Amino acid sequence: MISQYNKVKKYHIDICANNEEQARTTFDDVYDILEEHEKKLSKHFEWTKEVIKNKKTGSKLKFRTSNAKTKDGGRPGKVDFDEYHQYEDYKAIQVFKTGLGKKAHPRTTITTTNGDVREGPLDKMIDKSKQILNRTIKDNGLIPFICKLDDEEEVKDKKKWDKANPSLHKFPVLMATMEKEYIDYLDDPISNSSFMTKRMNIPKGNVDKEVTSWENILATNKPIPYEMLEGKTCVIGIDYAKTTDFVAAGLLFKYKEKFVWITHSWVCRKSKDLPRIKAPLEEWASPEGGELLTFIDGPEVPPETPTNWLLEMSKKYNLTILGIDNYRWTLLRKALNDAGFDTDKKGANNVKLTRPSDQMLNYPIINRAFTNHNIIWGDNPLMRWYANNTCLMPEAHDNYSFGKIEPKSRKTDGFMAFVAAMCVAGDLEDSGEVIEIDDLSFGVYTY
Repeated sequence: MISQYNKVKKYHIDICANNEEQARTTFDDVYDILEEHEKKLSKHFEWTKEVIKNKKTGSKLKFRTSNAKTKDGGRPGKVDFDEYHQYEDYKAIQVFKTGLGKKAHPRTTITTTNGDVREGPLDKMIDKSKQILNRTIKDNGLIPFICKLDDEEEVKDKKKWDKANPSLHKFPVLMATMEKEYIDYLDDPISNSSFMTKRMNIPKGNVDKEVTSWENILATNKPIPYEMLEGKTCVIGIDYAKTTDFVAAGLLFKYKEKFVWITHSWVCRKSKDLPRIKAPLEEWASPEGGELLTFIDGPEVPPETPTNWLLEMSKKYNLTILGIDNYRWTLLRKALNDAGFDTDKKGANNVKLTRPSDQMLNYPIINRAFTNHNIIWGDNPLMRWYANNTCLMPEAHDNYSFGKIEPKSRKTDGFMAFVAAMCVAGDLEDSGEVIEIDDLSFGVYTY
């Protein structure tokens, strides 16, 4: 594209990556070819370790990184992203692309393996690509080419490895390396999970800590039957670590043997952790993002805020029992008492203060629901983010409770509210069960 065969002069190409070593990889491959054929190619190109330039067109090939001091001001004709999975948000991506359009025929290329960053730019690009390939949306100029196994079981058949690595049969050394990596993966899938993630493009995550697989989390993306749930019985879950941070509340229904979760979160604008968080919270708070959360401008999220949301929901649904962590109840007690929730056995007695032992008791139920794809959150990237930030905490006698992978930048409040609701869902009736009168046989008796 920088040669004289491209008639656009000064059609610069930027190779972009999250770090210099990765950004240099493709650039150095081109550089090495020029060095190897210096006598012939020096007639057309001049090059250094930093830039390759076509003498006739003035077009340059350069590499750029996320920590480059000067990112703006470029006028590339083409931007190449290498290992796109490393980006946690769109900040650097947008900076790299701002110069596109100033040259004719602008292009963007993305080449990447899969990675461990969930709900980031790559996951969204994969989802969009699948929709294009399934012809559910227009391509808008994007040509997706996805190479991966269709499911984990296919890894057992080495002939199918080519699905994730189309040129594998041309590189026997690579094949031999992957065969050794596969043996290591079979011996220790936890320590060698990158074999599936990067070689086969099947995200595995840290299977010794994750609540469930990413595929199971994605399976929660099914439409919530709002109309069918109106007037139906549900239980409630609330969780937060600090009211100066995140607060989440939700309603849990059982509908046709599936657990349906309707939820909302509130985020304090003054939270000290916000600068650490890479997730697109502003997008999720916008109408376009589903208004999954609300930012609170005050010093904290007032206890009345989630309580008022529950009161509003009670106009549509039959709210029954509230599950909340034993140590979270005190701060919200007055507001919830005023709304009709209390722990007094002589009063409403509709609040259960949950403990780690309740989580241990309900973990098998939650795990089974995930495994059988019996959880519905709707298209809720915030809940998927919460769940992916949660880890399993081994307890005595092969039990598990839930914890945080990283407390500052990876919040779990929404998922823990879901867990609190699951802890009080034992007697929750299935709102989707329909009893047909015709199917009931009533005897006729005469007295």
